[in-house]
Amino acid sequence: MDIRWEIKSFNELSNEELYQILRLRNEVFVVEQNCPYQDADNYDQLALHVMGHTDAGLAAYTRLFGPGIKFDMASIGRVVTASFARKHGFGRELMNVSIAAVQDKWGKIAIKISHSNIYRNFMNLWGSYSVVRLIWRIISPH
Repeated sequence: MDIRWEIKSFNELSNEELYQILRLRNEVFVVEQNCPYQDADNYDQLALHVMGHTDAGLAAYTRLFGPGIKFDMASIGRVVTASFARKHGFGRELMNVSIAAVQDKWGKIAIKISHSNIYRNFMNLWGSYSVVRLIWRIISPH
């Protein structure tokens, strides 16, 4: 299974892309993880959106923020991989693409990454990332 990466601002997203993003986040965070929360938080308009597409659809996603938007440093959030796309290494690729996009846009600065505690082992893969300081923000339940 091949994946194609795109990074877009909110205004560059088509209606279909926005719908697929919201659908994937709802499917995984609210339904699969049983974590009802307010996903539409009015921050999407300020984010860069990293999307990984396969022939089956939107497979992986994060949203990125520059320093001073959500936190005092750059941040990566809403890290999600579709169930059909798991076990292919796309989660690792997604994080590498997201970190590189932050560096391309805002330089080699500290990045805060919000994630659910259930993904601690996965996120620890970047614990010794040599180029940028990563600050983990564990949120509960998501």
